[in-house]
Formats: sequence, structure tokens, C-alpha cells
Amino acid sequence: MEVDRNKVNFVFQGILVLVAVGVVLKYAGTAILPLIIAWLFSFLLAPVVNFMTRRKIPTTLAVFIIIIVLMGILYLSGTFLYARLSAFAAAYPKYHSRMIELVATVSGRLHLGSNPLEGVNWGQNVGRFLVTLSGSIFVFASKLVLVVIFLFFILLGKPYFKYKIMKSFSQEKANQLSQITSSITSQIRRYLSLQFLISFVTGILVWFSLEMIGVDFAATWGALAFFLNFIPTIGSIAASIPPILLALVQFYPNLWPGIITMLVLLAIQLTMGNGIAPKVMGDRLNLSPVVILLSLMFWGWLWGIVGALLSVPIAAALKIVCENIEPLHPVSVMMGSGKSYRRELLKQGKRNAPVTDLAGPVKEGSVDQ
Repeated sequence: MEVDRNKVNFVFQGILVLVAVGVVLKYAGTAILPLIIAWLFSFLLAPVVNFMTRRKIPTTLAVFIIIIVLMGILYLSGTFLYARLSAFAAAYPKYHSRMIELVATVSGRLHLGSNPLEGVNWGQNVGRFLVTLSGSIFVFASKLVLVVIFLFFILLGKPYFKYKIMKSFSQEKANQLSQITSSITSQIRRYLSLQFLISFVTGILVWFSLEMIGVDFAATWGALAFFLNFIPTIGSIAASIPPILLALVQFYPNLWPGIITMLVLLAIQLTMGNGIAPKVMGDRLNLSPVVILLSLMFWGWLWGIVGALLSVPIAAALKIVCENIEPLHPVSVMMGSGKSYRRELLKQGKRNAPVTDLAGPVKEGSVDQ
């Protein structure tokens, strides 16, 4: 009875801790969010620091050079996005008038009786939103200064972390902790690198395809696809809608370019998201759709669009951490999609085990392809 009471107390304490952490993350997001972004960046940039230090370059100088290059890249990216959004905002009235005409034609063919956009000043609101969005890029860039400061100090301390572990614990414990942290670091770095590469290739393909079709602002939609590709499923849909609508309006009354744009973007997203990404990333980082949805809702609620962009990398990092810490390994298993575990059990000859799911018992020969 005492054991059960301790378990109940432990569960309620865990719930209280989660609530407290959520409150802290919500109200301290201004300081914590840049720290998390810097922490994720550090996994990508730490190998560069190690490479430069092995070439006898002082650590401080190596980190300083990397920070300068990163700031240059961020500045060029911000300038590019500002220029593209400003150009689109300036050209928006032309597309708005064409959209009014297109909707009026469709309403007439469907015998709706009136134009649904009549009397709605949404066009002006959207145009104002685009101008505000283009101006807010530099405001967002100013907040990146805090990210750069955090990243500078994180990179400075990374090369000495293993020595701190060796000094703090016994040799056996230090070797065990070093192995765990090394595994966590390498897996998170691999995931972030591959995710960045896949998103970059997706953006390039979207830009090139739209350029070939002749859709205006192809580079803008390619950049949008790159950023939103970090949000699974929802991000690819959100990145595909604007260029499809623009193609329909731009080439009206010819609807074929819009249809071709939709098919091409669908093919790119399906190929990269459902074909190449699982093959390259592997099943070990294949998160459960429920975990992705909950992570997207939670981090999006906490920090808005930036939280939504970081939701899956954070969930993947947590899964990797749980996978490498023995007591938390069941949590990592539950966060996974389960496909690889099913194949593993079937390959071990456990086809007759009493394992059932919503579709019924697992039958022989039902291995996922």
C-alpha cells in the first residue's frame, strides 16, 4: 500500500513539475527561446570549431570566425526575404484585381448569385499584412543578436565539456556519461544536418520548378518551402498554397499552369517527405504522428510560429536523449512510430506473440514494406 502511495505521489509531483516548467517556458520565452535556438545551432557548428582547433587555431578565434560568418549569412538571408516580400507587397494590387475577376467568374459559373468577395475589404488587409510582415523581418533579426551571444558562449564551452565530466566523476562513471553524451550529440547533429539538407533541397526544387513554369516570385516560394519544411505535413501544405493560388491568378483565364503547379509541388513534397526523408533519416528518428501533433500544438502555443518551426527538432532531440538514458528508454519507444519495432519483432520470429492493435492481431507475412 505504501508503494502504491509513493507511486501516486510521484505521478502527481511529475504533473506539477510539468505544469511549472510549462509556465516558466511560457513567460520566460523571450530569454529561453534564443537559448534553445542557439543550443540547436551549436550541434551543427561544433564540428567546424573542432576542425579549426585541430588546425592549431585558438578556440576563441575559431568561434569568433564562425559567428562572423553566421551573422553574414543571417544578414544576407534577412535582406533577401525583406526584398522579396516588399516586391510581392508592391505587386499585390495587380493580383488582387485578377483574383476578384477570377472569383466573380467562378461564382457566375456555379450560379452563386453574387461575388463572395463583394463588400469584403480583405485585399487591403492582406496587402497591409504583407507590408507589416516585410518590415518585421528586421525586428526579428534584432532578436537574433541574443541567439548569437548565447551561441558564442555555448561554442566556447563545448570543447571542455568532456574534461569537466572526467574531473567530476570516477573514471567508470565518466566513461559511461561521455559515451551517452557523445551518442546524444552525434545523433542530434545527424538529424539536424539531414533535416537542414532535405529542407534545402526541397526549397531548391520548388524554386527551380516554379521558375520553369513561369510563376512569379519563385525564389520567394522556394525560401518559404525551405523554412516551413521543418514543420511536417502542415508546413508543406502551407508552403504550397500561396504559389498555387498565385499561379491560378497570374495565368487566368488559363487554369492549366495552376494545375501543373499543384501537381509538381505535390510530387516534390511526396517524394521528399515520404520517399527520400525516411530512407535518409532512418526509422530510429521516425516520430509518432501523435507526438508530432502534440509537439506542434504545445510549442506553437508557447512561442507561435517559431515554436512550431522548432517543435519537431525539439521532439526528435528529446527522443534521442530518452533513447540513450536507460530508465527513459521506454519513453523513447513510445515516442516512435512503431513501424521499425514491428519489423524487428517479426524478424525475430515472434509472429505468434499475442500482440494486437486496432487492426487485430499481427499476422504472419504482414511485415511493413
